[in-house]
Amino acid sequence: MAMSAAVRVANISFRIGDFELKDVSLDVAEGEYFVLTGPNGAGKTMLVRLIAGLEIPLSGEISIGDAEVTQSPPWERSIGYVPQDGALFPNRDVRRNISFGLEVRRLDAETVSRRTLEVAEQVGAGHLLDRAVDGLSGGERQKVCLARALVVEPKVLLLDEPVSAIDETERDRLCAELKAVQANTGVTTVHVSHSRREAELVADRIGALENGVVRIDGNAPRSRRQ
Repeated sequence: MAMSAAVRVANISFRIGDFELKDVSLDVAEGEYFVLTGPNGAGKTMLVRLIAGLEIPLSGEISIGDAEVTQSPPWERSIGYVPQDGALFPNRDVRRNISFGLEVRRLDAETVSRRTLEVAEQVGAGHLLDRAVDGLSGGERQKVCLARALVVEPKVLLLDEPVSAIDETERDRLCAELKAVQANTGVTTVHVSHSRREAELVADRIGALENGVVRIDGNAPRSRRQ
């Protein structure tokens, strides 16, 4: 039986300045790790921002699970989003960066503390909790960003070039950690990348966005999950 779609983008169009996405469609299956590639300027980041609710399309529909969310704000979409620059809060230590989404939801202090520790350890950032974000390495920053996105238990995780700012010697290791975390949590993941090697390290499927069409790579790795 085919898996249900956790993310469905149907004939999305968007324009800003001279840039345009036109009639883009994409289905990502529940529990899948999908990597979106394509040339610079193709609109990969913009498509992820549309899924996240940070931009609103001119036409078309976006669904998360069974819910149509095209006009919904980001906080109603059950999305975890890690932008390319990470955007950690400089005035918060690692612990309070990770816990931010839980605090906004006004959960009790015990739940916030427990969940923050669990997720930090899950992504390999438990030893960083009391550190200031200044001075973290690129890999450490990305782990904190990942934990902050996962702590709210999203249905879908969006990663925009998550290892592009990482030293080349660390990239393979961080990709392996990303794949392990995704396999452990089962969260549906859309990961934007320019790197074929990076895509092959993590992906269940790979699609390339070009000229408004997402073409699925038939030679890409497939999920081994049962």
